[in-house]
Amino acid sequence: MSVTKQWDISRALAIAGLFHFFHGIGKFCLIPFLTIFFRYLGLSPSLVGVIIGLRHIVHVFAAPLCSCMARSNSKRRVLITTSLLVSAGAGLAFTFFLPLERDMVLRHCNVSLPWKEKLTTPGALDMEMYGPEDNASFLVPQVSPAPQVVPSNFTEPVENLTMEATTMEKGETVNMTLTLPVPTELLETNSPHQKKLKQSSSSKPKEKSPTHKDEVEEISSDVGLGNSSESSSELKPPNQSVHKKKVRDLTLGFPVLENLLDNKHKIFLVVFVMIVVWSMFTAPLKWTADDSLYEYLDFVDATDRHGKVWIWSHMGACIGSCAIVFLIENLNCFLTANIPRIYLHFYGYSAFMVVTVILSPFYPIHVSKKTEHTNKTMKALGLIGSDGRVILLSVTVFLTGAIWSTAHNFLFWQMQDVGSTELYMGISVAIALFFQIVLHFFRGKLFRVLSQKWTVVIGLGCLAVQMVYYSFLWTPWAVLPIQILSAFSNGALIWAVNAQTNDVATPGTERSLQLVLHCLSHDCGASVGSLASGFIISAFGIPALYQACSVTLLLWIAVFLLVHPRLPHIKKINYSRLLAADHSEMSDSDDEQERDWLVKAMKDEDKQW
Repeated sequence: MSVTKQWDISRALAIAGLFHFFHGIGKFCLIPFLTIFFRYLGLSPSLVGVIIGLRHIVHVFAAPLCSCMARSNSKRRVLITTSLLVSAGAGLAFTFFLPLERDMVLRHCNVSLPWKEKLTTPGALDMEMYGPEDNASFLVPQVSPAPQVVPSNFTEPVENLTMEATTMEKGETVNMTLTLPVPTELLETNSPHQKKLKQSSSSKPKEKSPTHKDEVEEISSDVGLGNSSESSSELKPPNQSVHKKKVRDLTLGFPVLENLLDNKHKIFLVVFVMIVVWSMFTAPLKWTADDSLYEYLDFVDATDRHGKVWIWSHMGACIGSCAIVFLIENLNCFLTANIPRIYLHFYGYSAFMVVTVILSPFYPIHVSKKTEHTNKTMKALGLIGSDGRVILLSVTVFLTGAIWSTAHNFLFWQMQDVGSTELYMGISVAIALFFQIVLHFFRGKLFRVLSQKWTVVIGLGCLAVQMVYYSFLWTPWAVLPIQILSAFSNGALIWAVNAQTNDVATPGTERSLQLVLHCLSHDCGASVGSLASGFIISAFGIPALYQACSVTLLLWIAVFLLVHPRLPHIKKINYSRLLAADHSEMSDSDDEQERDWLVKAMKDEDKQW
């Protein structure tokens, strides 16, 4: 006599919750800050948009394909474990092969450091002397006394240039006077205000002070004035220093590509390949894990408890986005000479992916014994084309995906431009996720007060307000209050879309229709939005992009309100919801007959005819 297998639902949900909790911590240690890393690589907004758009495209195709193959071969657990391990390895790989713009890192890192620590940070002396801007022209420091305005044909040689600098040594301020050679010939120009400097081969540097030998050599190399053998070369910008060239050197190993591509496009090509490989393995993780848990709960008739697992993921995301920035904020710009502190995002991501791997062998997965496999995804795609309201919802999800991708990709760039540190960025992400969790507990009351249509409209309106607000950021903390609206623009909007898809879906296709809308339509919109936003920013700037997104959302709200009432409302009987209904809602009395699920469903069916 065989022993009946016991199904411990509470234990399965606890393991699944911990799995998503640690995965959420690791994911939000890195993903929101990934575009900052691309900025430190020196990539332009258009190239960043191409990379992020490619990442979403890979998700569109890899997620359903790999998940379907793993299900057909009963290799879901293998796929989950492999995806986590490759994710951890990819996080570490980004820290080995990609050189960062040292001056770009110092420019944004020094904002969070005290004034005295700026002078002791490696490379910060250059920033104090020449400023944060990466100018293409060389600005000659002022000479004391200031030179008089002379006619355009003035050619009197100037032998030396005196420059003062301040540094910190053992906690004391030390003033240092440097005497540097300058060109002794001035070319005649058309106006007295336009002069060109030319190197003179006869100029020789004076003896440097032995006390501050290292500092003088570094500053001299940054300014670009070498010995007499190098005097024939043109003056170099201060930010193109010797140590920067060494850090930025990247070799692909292909002679043809070395000759055709400059350094920036070499880095772009490396990131392009790494993102493709990384996304192919990480894309099917969430899809496969959610499908496995849903089928496990469906087998024991407990699918109503599946909708609460995402809260654990959001809680982990709140902790991950805050903890990593609090840690980074208390560290110097560079952990060592060549390891910037932004690499801690990748280290944290890889560490929590390894922790999640430990939980993967215990993740609840039900192996179905059915030999027939119905492709519910294709049914969901067919349902989208046959129902007008689902088409309207899919376009809405596509548009919101495109708009949200612009906020996720370049909002932190906008915050950096107004002097923000990563601390405010992480807190802003945590606030948005936290209020989504809070609003979830009032979701039932929200839908009773507002209909599903007006919930979608309010969500789109809140998103439009956020976009126009982002375009006028004036201080680092200004982004924090507006993140409260994410509870409606992201949370309530998604819940309303799910509720409407459940009304129009045929029995058994509810979840597949939601996956198609959110994983396919949303990712397609995010891909298009990322590609377009990068080129728009390169041409018009970040504020203009956000204002254009706000106008687009307002126009779509008007279209939604005009089209939605004119579409036929075909609400089908959802028998899965009838079976999952609470027995307390059933009544045989005539007075409470209106509360019966079956009576309501039959009346709705009769109204269609």
